Amino acid sequence: MRRSLLLAGMLCVWTAAANADQVTLKNGDRLTGTIVKSDAKTMLVKTELAGDVNVQWDAVSSIVSSQPLYLGLKDGQTVVGTVTTSDGTFAVVTSATGKVEVPKNSVTTVRDDAEQKSFDAQIDRLRNPHLTDFWSGILDTGLSLTRGNSSTLAFSLSAKAARVTTRDKISVYSTAVYASDNTTPPSRTTAHAIRGGIRGDFNVSDRWFVFGLADFEYDEFQDLDLRNVLGGGLGYHVIKHKSTTFDLFGGGDYEQEYFSASTAFPAGLTRKTGEVLAGEELNTKLNDRFALTEKVSLFPNVSDSGQYRFQFDATAATKLKAWLSWQLTFSDRYLSNPLPGLKANDELLSTGLRLTFGKGTF
Repeated sequence: MRRSLLLAGMLCVWTAAANADQVTLKNGDRLTGTIVKSDAKTMLVKTELAGDVNVQWDAVSSIVSSQPLYLGLKDGQTVVGTVTTSDGTFAVVTSATGKVEVPKNSVTTVRDDAEQKSFDAQIDRLRNPHLTDFWSGILDTGLSLTRGNSSTLAFSLSAKAARVTTRDKISVYSTAVYASDNTTPPSRTTAHAIRGGIRGDFNVSDRWFVFGLADFEYDEFQDLDLRNVLGGGLGYHVIKHKSTTFDLFGGGDYEQEYFSASTAFPAGLTRKTGEVLAGEELNTKLNDRFALTEKVSLFPNVSDSGQYRFQFDATAATKLKAWLSWQLTFSDRYLSNPLPGLKANDELLSTGLRLTFGKGTF
């Protein structure tokens, strides 16, 4: 009876070993289990006794797989089949072409069936993302408050979110500025402006892209109830690196301005004009902690020759934590034909905390 149980136990062990992958290391150690994946730096092996084990890829001497593995090669090909190794060469028994020999140093990835399906699903989602995928964003705040012999409040809030894929980019942005002075009552508002918009970029090639935008603006001290701009055009990625992008763009837009009633215009004023749109945008990370963004847009008026608008925005941010930075922002809005008695320039200098969510764009 004991001999039968012993033979049955040994048979189970031999059967399990026969149905398992084996990884032999250069020091002679051997792991038996399931090869899950490798990125040519480490290999993950799931074992029954030791659990998940990560071994250095360079320490692997030989592999014998009982399951088909997906081997990604440096030339972009993928070879699928059971694997054995000999003298630094992977012998892969494929179902399509039979035995294929692959040098170990040409292998960049190894995946089992489950890992390969997960990888394929990720690639498919990158190519066909949902509208809710890949969003990242920032929230910039600035606050100044005095009490005592003076009583003032100045507050700025800026938010930007972007969804970036290999094919397109959607940007949503908004800025609000408010200031008041209650040193000598009654309290009076000294600044009140809101800007925002949405822009979509679509890559037609690796360098060229088309874009469309819709911008909106309100400024109490320009008597501007609403400025809305609808436009679009063509752009070019002059620099397109992971740490730095620099774009040139140009096109046209249709602008509508609605000014509230004033002494000069008791019934208010509405202006509707066409504009040329030209500009550039720079985003760069100088190091792991410091980032700089800058954008210039010029809008020559084609309906009223000689008039134009100009926009400049620049932000420098120093990272304090992965999600927290300190930012300094300067913004300038110039209008060549303001209402009588009003200044052409509106400038904003703000500093404060920046909160970041998501990855990639910011």
